[in-house]
Amino acid sequence: MTVYFIGAGPGAADLITVRGARTLGACRVCLYAGSLVPRELLAECPPDARLVDTAQLTLDEITAELVRAHEQGHDVARLHSGDPSVFSAVAEQMRRLDAAGVPYEVVPGVPAFAAAAASLKRELTVPTVGQTVILTRVAQRATAMPEGEDLVTLGRSGALIVLHLAAGYVDRVVDELLPHYGADCPAAVVAYASRPDEVIIRGTLDEIAAKTKEAGVLRTAVIIVGRTLGAEGFRDSHLYSAERERHVC
Repeated sequence: MTVYFIGAGPGAADLITVRGARTLGACRVCLYAGSLVPRELLAECPPDARLVDTAQLTLDEITAELVRAHEQGHDVARLHSGDPSVFSAVAEQMRRLDAAGVPYEVVPGVPAFAAAAASLKRELTVPTVGQTVILTRVAQRATAMPEGEDLVTLGRSGALIVLHLAAGYVDRVVDELLPHYGADCPAAVVAYASRPDEVIIRGTLDEIAAKTKEAGVLRTAVIIVGRTLGAEGFRDSHLYSAERERHVC
């Protein structure tokens, strides 16, 4: 049998992919992150499915559930918020399944930063303004950042930067980015992107911290800083330009 790591999307239940919903509906066991995954998605599971909320489980306990289901001949849906490719803690689960000889597949989902950009009605890459997006977080007590990936170093690029798991450290984010981006650089914080209780905060880098704290946003948010957020009057993309040579097949 197979374990399916499924990206549940950023929050709205209908932002799961068709493949994700179809896979969820075929699995007799579902492990889900109860604090982040919308419970409406569980309605996609078979009526007799075993549902396990992993919010209070350790990694070893989660692995044991996955291995047990495999041994019983059941496909398993492992629901993660957002997309499994970033900040999902999937890598360590895969490593343990490899050691146990349990097969698995990954079903991608809509990441939080994409949902935040949609809520802001902004393209994060704009011609002649910015073509690079950095996805990162800040060092915390539990997990340090690798050498060379600290915010000061990354900020030197001037590229649009998206910070996950950092809303509670917004003062520090601003302090470390100000020298590279400038006080007037557009910034935004989007909490609970795509959900009914979504919160959108816009401003400049020098005011975003105060606005974020005033809104009471501490978690389940992304911070976005970069010039493309406020880009106007930029050159049109070459993709649809009348000057672009097109070949008729």
